[in-house]
Amino acid sequence: MEKLARLWVQCKTCYGLNFKQFFRPKMNICEHCSEHLKISSSDRIDLSIDRDTWNPMDEDMVSVDPIKFDSIKELEKEKDQSYIDRLDSYQEKTGLPEAVQIGTGQLNGIPLALAVMDSEFIAGSMGCVVGEKITRLIEYATNQLLPLIIVCASGGACMQEGSLSLMQMAKISSALYNYQINQKLFYVAILTSPTTGGVTTSFGMLWDIIIAEPNATIAFAGKRVIEQLLNKEVPEGSQSADLLFDKGLLDKVVPRHLLKEFLTELFQFHGFVPLTENWNENEN
Repeated sequence: MEKLARLWVQCKTCYGLNFKQFFRPKMNICEHCSEHLKISSSDRIDLSIDRDTWNPMDEDMVSVDPIKFDSIKELEKEKDQSYIDRLDSYQEKTGLPEAVQIGTGQLNGIPLALAVMDSEFIAGSMGCVVGEKITRLIEYATNQLLPLIIVCASGGACMQEGSLSLMQMAKISSALYNYQINQKLFYVAILTSPTTGGVTTSFGMLWDIIIAEPNATIAFAGKRVIEQLLNKEVPEGSQSADLLFDKGLLDKVVPRHLLKEFLTELFQFHGFVPLTENWNENEN
């Protein structure tokens, strides 16, 4: 099985096998059912930003244990690992210091600010560092008059940081208010699977334009949590991007392989232009 896993990726929807060598060039889209499987934040940046234009910011910021969560022994579930140990293990596993990458780059020649969350890092949980990095990016984009994209992929606020994690919702929302309302700048939210909890109820929905990937899970509380709390079954597909679009909660559902072209046209429609006329030379 381990040898097979090195060669093939199994779709969790149709259970079809995708040859790993061709999986990334196909943007982690199942060749059998077109399901959009998870993609790392680094791969998403490579697919979204023109080659050699990505400039990361605040890469040295890492989380600590602000509320001494590890002293609450009865809440420790994951093999009795401390919060710091779990952070270390996810940093080693993903090669990332935190659950979000931020920076600037060009999208088909158009300069922008970009934040990409990574659901493989403790389910993309938003703690103090995630909140601080996104806030700093918004403030930088405000000062430089840059359009902003935030790619959401998160289970919500980080429970290991308690109320300090919840405070990030207000901090980011305040920075976005200045960016959007006071400075009249342009913010696009891209919701991928999953986008839930405090991310959904803050910057995930404070958008000028909101885009989602096909069949992405978008909700406040997850299906399992709702069913256990209310003892009622959640209808299949009720938290999918496609249904939310039908109900008017999203502006557009865009397949991953069409997203860069769609965003380029969207920015050009709103008056953003490439830095140079020959931007095609830098296109991925």
